[in-house]
Amino acid sequence: MTLVDRHVDFVHALREAGITVSVAEGLDAVRAMRAIELLDREQLRAALAASLVKRQLHRPAFDTGFDIFYPPVTCHSVAAPSRTEVPPRDPDAAPRGPLDDPRRDRIREDLAAYLRSGDAQLLDVIAREAVGAFGSVPGRTPGQNSWSRMAVLERVSPQTLMAGLLEQFLAGAERSGLAERRARTTINERIARFENRVDVDVRRRLAELSDAETVSRTARRPTIDRVNFLGATRADLVALRREIQPLARRLASRLAIDQRHGKRGQLDFRRTIRASLSTGGVPVTTRYRPKRPLKTELVVLCDVSESVTSFANFTLLLVYALREQFTKVRAFAFVDELDEVTRFFVPGSDPVGAVTRLANEADVTWLLGRTDYGRAFELFAGRFPDAVGPRTSLLILGDARSNYGDLALPVVTELVERAKHAFWLNPERRAIWDTGDSRAGEYGAIMPMVECRNLAQLGEFVHDLAH
Repeated sequence: MTLVDRHVDFVHALREAGITVSVAEGLDAVRAMRAIELLDREQLRAALAASLVKRQLHRPAFDTGFDIFYPPVTCHSVAAPSRTEVPPRDPDAAPRGPLDDPRRDRIREDLAAYLRSGDAQLLDVIAREAVGAFGSVPGRTPGQNSWSRMAVLERVSPQTLMAGLLEQFLAGAERSGLAERRARTTINERIARFENRVDVDVRRRLAELSDAETVSRTARRPTIDRVNFLGATRADLVALRREIQPLARRLASRLAIDQRHGKRGQLDFRRTIRASLSTGGVPVTTRYRPKRPLKTELVVLCDVSESVTSFANFTLLLVYALREQFTKVRAFAFVDELDEVTRFFVPGSDPVGAVTRLANEADVTWLLGRTDYGRAFELFAGRFPDAVGPRTSLLILGDARSNYGDLALPVVTELVERAKHAFWLNPERRAIWDTGDSRAGEYGAIMPMVECRNLAQLGEFVHDLAH
């Protein structure tokens, strides 16, 4: 395979991972490769990233693809044994468990030395040794071998070295909470680098066993804006929270551009007549008043039960980051009790802190604490009869899983008829709507139900709603 073929396959893999790469950007990357030293792998990584990656949240997916298509060159093949020798085993001795392997103690000693010193060259050697010693696992078919990062990390257990390293980091220094936190941060950062190097070496070995394209498909993770709300890990949730404000700024900019380029306003007769004086009184060019977009009021009803709480939280964060795009925003949260939570999102407050206060202080549970859509809609219509009017966009957030309770369909129908617009955002896949206790179809017959599973879909919907 030529370098051009490898580059074309790499760009194709980036596109499949959700990173937009145009033909011009692909050619820019080729030109950048001509201007650098190709034998310097990190220089190549930086040049390709500068040419192909436009958003920081796409960088992890780029790095994963780069490690697969441009793996580091080592003197070890996937079939080569580790340099750590295993002494012969006494046949009369008791069988060893997975943690009794003598190579484990030696690798952990080397890893502890790296965690103390931060030596990058030592890190590369340890990662290769650890994968070679413990990363081999049975493949999917009999007689086939594969490689696993989890097998390595379970055997090496880098986190269990923390206690002893803390004692060494703090030896001879004044012990304090700040010093210990600083030491923990340093050690955790170095452990993260070790785990990343293990990932890189595992992917290199897998690519040698099969091919880069196959490994890329199996190792690919969606970019953070396409991570499913309901399946997000704790690290994903932290990254999503960081992305809310940049997304709100981009949406606000798009809305401003769309309004400037939108349909023209009413004819400005006076300016048109003045402009016609330069053409002998003939109104060749007509002038129009600037269009004044009519902002709507937004009412948000959100299910904050445990199954969909992350989706509701991110939607509220984005809506309140864009509240200037609406005349007024009111938010109501419910499980089997309903409470207005607008008070938590006062102007100037921290939206993340507001969501935390909402979870701790809002009165949203009644008896069982299980989602009851019918009761919530009836409470909303009875307590806040004037909340929804002809200028209101009604937005309902939830999975429409009613725990087989009453749906209050007539109440929902009345609310939809009174509103200017009404939408239901459902964070579940459309394929599982109307399964189990889901009543998405019955609610969807009254108002449009939109699949909204990630931040990209949520951003597009809010843009269309505010436009």
